[in-house]
Amino acid sequence: MTEGGPVDDGKLAGCELCEAARFTPWHHEDELCWVADCEACDVPIVVWNRHGTEPPEADLKRMLGTLKAVADRLFGPEGWYLDRNMRQIPDHFHAHGRANDWLQRRNQRR
Repeated sequence: MTEGGPVDDGKLAGCELCEAARFTPWHHEDELCWVADCEACDVPIVVWNRHGTEPPEADLKRMLGTLKAVADRLFGPEGWYLDRNMRQIPDHFHAHGRANDWLQRRNQRR
């Protein structure tokens, strides 16, 4: 890379998760990932700071550990489960920490 040239930050223009707009409360942020309340689901979501679907194993382990710490604090260690299904944005790695009763909680808020 030449000085003053473009920087490859791993982001993709137009990707909602790369944009990382702060519409909901954030619980964690570092160079690897961020954890915030999912705008669609209202549960914590961990998002990789690079665009793509397959983070390196060490990064994946660290991100899921960060999500676990947040979800344990919010719901208790036995009060949630990991959901790695990337439904709405399938081309950017993210995972949800869903409260065991998340659907009932969500429906009550509506």
